[in-house]
Amino acid sequence: MDDNAKFSHRLPHPHHLLLRHHGFSFNDGATCYQAHPPLLPLLPLPPLLPSRSPPVLPTPTVMEAPRKKPSYPVAKKEILTKAGIAKRPDSGGKEGRQILLVANHFKVEFDPSQRIFHYDIDISPRPCKDLARQVKKKLVEAKGGAFGGAAAAFDGRRNLYTPTELPLPSDRAEIIISLQDKRFRVSVKLVAKLSAGGLAKFLQNEAPLPPQDLIHALDVVLREGAMDRGSFLSGRSLFSGGAAEEIGGAAVARRGFFQSLRPTRQGLALNVDLSVMAFHEPVNLIFYLQKRFEFLRDLPQRKSRALTLEERRAVEKALKSLRVTVRHRRSDQRFKILGLTEEATAALAFKDRDGREMKIVEYYREQYEIEIQFKSLPCLQMSRSKPCFLPMELCDVCEGQKVLGRLTEEQIAKLRRLGCQSPRKRRQSIDSLMAGPASPASGRYAAGFNLRVATEMTRVTGRVLPPPKLKLGDGGHVRELTPSRHDRQWSLVNSHVVEGSWVRRWALLSFGGSPDQLSTLSSFALQLSNRCHQLGISLAHTPAAPPQFEPIHILSHPPSLEAKLRRLLAASGGELQLLICVMEKRHRGYAELKRIADTAVGVISQCCLLSNCAKPTSQFLSNLALKINVKLGGCNVALSGGAALFSGDDDAAIFMGADVTHPHPLDDASPSVAAVVGSLEWPAANRYAAAMRSQAHREEIIQDMEGMAGEILREFRARQGRLPQKIVFFRDGVSESMFQRVLKGELAAIRAACEKFPDYHPRITFAVVQKRHHTRLFGGAGEEENVPPGTVVDTVITHPGEFNFYLCSHWGAKGTARPTRYHVLWDENSFSSDEFQGLVHSLCYTFARCTMPVSLVPPAYYAHLAAYRGRMYLADGSGGSGGGGTLAVYRAAGVRCAAPLPKVRDSVNKLMFFC
Repeated sequence: MDDNAKFSHRLPHPHHLLLRHHGFSFNDGATCYQAHPPLLPLLPLPPLLPSRSPPVLPTPTVMEAPRKKPSYPVAKKEILTKAGIAKRPDSGGKEGRQILLVANHFKVEFDPSQRIFHYDIDISPRPCKDLARQVKKKLVEAKGGAFGGAAAAFDGRRNLYTPTELPLPSDRAEIIISLQDKRFRVSVKLVAKLSAGGLAKFLQNEAPLPPQDLIHALDVVLREGAMDRGSFLSGRSLFSGGAAEEIGGAAVARRGFFQSLRPTRQGLALNVDLSVMAFHEPVNLIFYLQKRFEFLRDLPQRKSRALTLEERRAVEKALKSLRVTVRHRRSDQRFKILGLTEEATAALAFKDRDGREMKIVEYYREQYEIEIQFKSLPCLQMSRSKPCFLPMELCDVCEGQKVLGRLTEEQIAKLRRLGCQSPRKRRQSIDSLMAGPASPASGRYAAGFNLRVATEMTRVTGRVLPPPKLKLGDGGHVRELTPSRHDRQWSLVNSHVVEGSWVRRWALLSFGGSPDQLSTLSSFALQLSNRCHQLGISLAHTPAAPPQFEPIHILSHPPSLEAKLRRLLAASGGELQLLICVMEKRHRGYAELKRIADTAVGVISQCCLLSNCAKPTSQFLSNLALKINVKLGGCNVALSGGAALFSGDDDAAIFMGADVTHPHPLDDASPSVAAVVGSLEWPAANRYAAAMRSQAHREEIIQDMEGMAGEILREFRARQGRLPQKIVFFRDGVSESMFQRVLKGELAAIRAACEKFPDYHPRITFAVVQKRHHTRLFGGAGEEENVPPGTVVDTVITHPGEFNFYLCSHWGAKGTARPTRYHVLWDENSFSSDEFQGLVHSLCYTFARCTMPVSLVPPAYYAHLAAYRGRMYLADGSGGSGGGGTLAVYRAAGVRCAAPLPKVRDSVNKLMFFC
């Protein structure tokens, strides 16, 4: 399997990491994300950590140049917002040619004097969400009732908002509602009186924080019309119960619309976008299992079939937490599956009200005149406290349940195809929604709360930044070029990499494949070596040992795999630099292979598919050569005049990135994995080192930032003979609600790492990188193409006062390109808008694995790759990609901790093995 298999050259996201919760909104037909929640109230930045006595460090081999000690901290109070986050340094950038664009933001006008009344609605007995909405509707529309037909908006849980105060006898009242032969007791309690005045002050930069409770209330109001028409909510996206497309595995894909209110420089705006999600198919549970599992395809024809122990575990894992309805009686009740019974349905019995023991099958025969057909299957267990058994054949999967587990590659491919729409079609779909009856602007709810929603997208003026000048190799010399194609891609025809690696000893190992396919590997090895030499990379023409052939199932047995790699290392003389692994097909053992190669054997590995090696194209060979070169210490491309990234300043800078990966949503035990990377060259900034740690389950704040940042700084000093005086840090995967926590925890930890070096006080810029958002940029009306690479927008649709902007640095070849949002939280380097935008844009041309700019600044990109690699190490019989157990978890000082990741061998760790 090609190391790029799970990552597009624009933004890689393995589906079990970055298609989080399977909330899809597509970039280039590939990038799939769910939006973050809006801002929550932030706390002031805490004081700096106290100084510690620094350890004695070895003297670097190269003498450090004398440097001035900067004031610390450099950031002054006047350049921060009242929330403690960096202010926008100017009115916006000026560099680049202007371009007229529209964004999928719709301005929302509101009355600053408007008051909204928040009520808590407690319905007893507790109904399902659909029934709760029916109760709310009857409650509000009841003639002569307390609500009097008010335009009340309900979130489906307990929160209800009205534009006028209800004439309740006190702050609390109880009302009886009769619905479907049932009586519900509804307790109504006034919780808060919200004023729109605070939002108006925030938008005018007169208040430090946005009133999140009010913004949430307005969000509920603007989706209430669609909810009343039968749409259902998943995350922040609305879906109708109409046509759905099967994507296999008892899952269906539905198209819907995402909408969320955002405070922007133009005022309050509604962000509306297309959304595609995977849901469980709402069918009878027997058919669901038949579609979900290959081993149950013949279930309807073999009704007496029982489950083996392994099959039962797989079925129970798939059904746990799924909600079902019953078909043997009329009921709107939704049951949550807690597990399966140990016994088959035919053997299950219970005691009736008279104390008589009765078989389950007899009960349904006598009570409902139903003969249970699948008597050998277990029943569903619905209660922890008492026996509550339901035969599978009498249950239907409820509609609107998002798939939380891992999707197969085939399912992901179908979802991508459904969500991949050209910019013109995507814009037309959004415009049609906003002009139609389901628009948030239509109906009585917006008008009832004095909201006026525009039906036309927001017009903005963007700028297209010029591409940077690059350095490539040319027969031992360096030549410069400026990418001039429309997609900013450059060619390596008649060009070399900037610095080629020298690979004297390498080996070839194949897993699976037919004899005919395997016979082509010798030719493949020669072609790869020739292509490497054409690019200035010295790869020996013949492997250090004869090619090895193994059955693919060895990837499922780690001890055998490790023994094989060790024998191959010994056969190669014990000094193997590179192991090329050719796989017949994608295999879950890929993670085991990487773990063993990195941590046990200590050899750089490069994987690819046998189908690509049998008939290798020039593009495939070039891509493989680029990855081999950077993994073995070479350099593919560099910025010309890298020191000029900081206007005329000779102080060295380091570019760092950080990311955290979490286990999939149904995994409630495995640890999260954090990674920090940092550039080691100055001014080139094109080689990176990585540090990885496991940490508490689903903990987003990096717990050992101090230790990992210290590792990177020590490695920089070892390479450069001095410490960097500027740190530009890019943090991926953080939502607005966590900005203050990140500043409090991670920025302080970076400073603590710096304080361990004598007299070291670098200037730090800390920026958050966000791809999981729904802002899209479109060109003129009817344009089929995406906005050009280098398009930046820092006005109108950005934050009212803080330093953020949208940059579409890459070319979107398929679908609608998603710009990356950069938000500077802290800036001691006093960047102007033009300086920081130009820096980020230039860095996007330095990603080592392709010859075009990428959509994400490389430090954040590499951090994501490193965190994903660290998650592979959990496959060591302990869960993760290939294991079946759980990583050891222990408690230290009252805190739940994850056991450490295995240590990467020094022969691997000093190289960009994660790339």
